[in-house]
Formats: sequence, structure tokens, C-alpha cells
Amino acid sequence: MKDGLYKKVKFVEGENFVTIEDTRDLTDEELQQLALKFLKDPTYDGVKNRTILVPSTFKEETRVYIKGLGFNQHDEVYFFRCDLGEVGKVVGEAQFFEFISLRKEEEVSFKETWRRSMEGSLNAPQSLNMEEQMKSVKKELGPGYVDTCLTAYENGTPIGVVMPHIEPGTKEEGRIFYFGLVPEERGKNKAAALYKEGLNLLRKHFKASYSIGATSVHNVPMLKVFERCGCTVTERVGVYKYSE
Repeated sequence: MKDGLYKKVKFVEGENFVTIEDTRDLTDEELQQLALKFLKDPTYDGVKNRTILVPSTFKEETRVYIKGLGFNQHDEVYFFRCDLGEVGKVVGEAQFFEFISLRKEEEVSFKETWRRSMEGSLNAPQSLNMEEQMKSVKKELGPGYVDTCLTAYENGTPIGVVMPHIEPGTKEEGRIFYFGLVPEERGKNKAAALYKEGLNLLRKHFKASYSIGATSVHNVPMLKVFERCGCTVTERVGVYKYSE
């Protein structure tokens, strides 16, 4: 059972990683206490990657304290929110993609397209390998992961992956676990259209009313995708990782 400071934040636990989110409502003193407790908690002994998200609203002294504990800044990201009731009003050329889930497709095929979609990403490098990534999806989402893992096809060719789901513990918060195009399909004005289809899937099939997404401040193409899909920035957050 989580109590005290742990009850004020959100834990995301996957294969070999634990991430603490939703720290925005803590005081600077509470966040410092949380970071120390997280580091010393025997529950997470042996977990390879521990991460704390630190919104830009916290004082510099708090970030310095967290770094002093051994958490290094891995990246800085923007979080976005999208009202899914407005998705259909986004202006753009219609493009048609076919989505095949793991109910119909071999996992090895999906993982290969996912691996290629991560090649050359402008987000910070992943701490997990592909097998750990896949195990994390299964652990976080449970049996429903087969409906989340979608390969996007265009004219019979796999061009990327879209992974829509309802955030565990919520009823209406949609998220896209991962989104990306394989290298040869980038720069062809397909990204925004494909992401919009992911948002439509969240609304129609997963019954989400809004979507939360994030990307590195350095990933300009994805920032433009969020903008074109009508998403708005909610906060800027530092990603601090402690690796054993």
C-alpha cells in the first residue's frame, strides 16, 4: 500500500522501470522528500530505471537537490492535452491507413515495425530494449494490450505504429503509448494525419473524451504534429532518471 507522499502522485510501473508522474501539486519540500524516499525505498531495489517527472514550476534548488541524489536529467518534454470532441474539426488532407492489431498480426512483425519507428527518434534514447518495452506494455495495460498494439499500413506496406489506450486507473483519459513512422515514410506529410487517426481511435473505440501526450522539447516534427491536431501545451517537465 502506498501512503503519505506516494498517494499524492502517480506511479507507472513496467518491466525494469518505475516512473513517478503528476508531481505538479507537491511543494518543493515535498518533492525533495519524495525523491529521497523513492531512492531509499527497498520496494524498488533492483529496478534498473527509476524516473521522476519534475515540472518547470519547481525551484532550481529542488532540481539541484534531486541531481545531488543521483538523478540525472535525461530529457525535457512538453505535455499536451487534446479535446477529442474537436478532432474531427482538424483541417487537413484525408489519408487512408489500415490498422492491424495483435489480435490478427504476429507480435514479431509488430515489434519490427516498432523498432524501425524508433530509429533516429528526436526524443531522448530509450532506457529499455525492445523485449523490455513489449513486456512493459503487457504489464501496464494487461490483456487489452493486443488492441493497443497497432501496425499502420498504407497500400499493404507497414509505415509505422500507433498505440492508443485508456490510461490505467481512469475511464476517459486517452493516451498513445507510442507513435512513430518508419524512417523512409518521414517527411511526406503523413505524421499528422496518422496521429489524428490515432486520436479518432481513442474517441471511437476506446471511448476517451480527451488525450494526454508528450514529446521532447527537441522533437520539432512531433511538436508540429500536436499543433496541427489541435492539441495544447499544459506543462513543461524535466525527466530525471536514476539508473543502477
